[in-house]
Amino acid sequence: MGDLKQVTLENSSTSGFATTKLDALLNWARKWSLFKYPFVTACCGMEFMALTSPRFDGSARFGAEAPRFSPRQSDLLWVVGTISQRQAPVLRRIYEQMMEPKWVLAFGTCASCGGFYDNYTTVPGIDKIIPCDVYVPGCPPRPEAVLDGLMLLQDKITRGDRTPGIVKPREDPSDTLVKLRRSREEA
Repeated sequence: MGDLKQVTLENSSTSGFATTKLDALLNWARKWSLFKYPFVTACCGMEFMALTSPRFDGSARFGAEAPRFSPRQSDLLWVVGTISQRQAPVLRRIYEQMMEPKWVLAFGTCASCGGFYDNYTTVPGIDKIIPCDVYVPGCPPRPEAVLDGLMLLQDKITRGDRTPGIVKPREDPSDTLVKLRRSREEA
């Protein structure tokens, strides 16, 4: 065996290493303990309720099980549905009351870009009011797409990434069955 040498650190240049590891640990903890605040305004609320039901168990598997009904206790704002011009200041105030770090998930096409409402009373996307981290398109979005959005947000939290992300739509299972039947008929 070799001789052991005692190394003394004269310079605190390794302090960045400990900070980096601590940040990684904190991001891992934040990733698995998201406290959501649902801001439900329209028809996507039904799909939000389906997502939190035992069938999909979407929130519990990803650390966002229990909703908080005070913005001061939450770090993930789920904007579900259409936002009108009169609701915009309320949404902004809720966002400002949340503690840092905080994230926003736009649930559905109406929250993402205003949906099919092209009029003066509808806000054309929540990013006109507050910054958004993940957009989940769909009218309403499928629970699988919302779970993809939650996993995308978790990846962004792990990396410390604050750029907006968009969930890409999955292939519809019914389309897959139609393609499978056609290939069997042709064979």
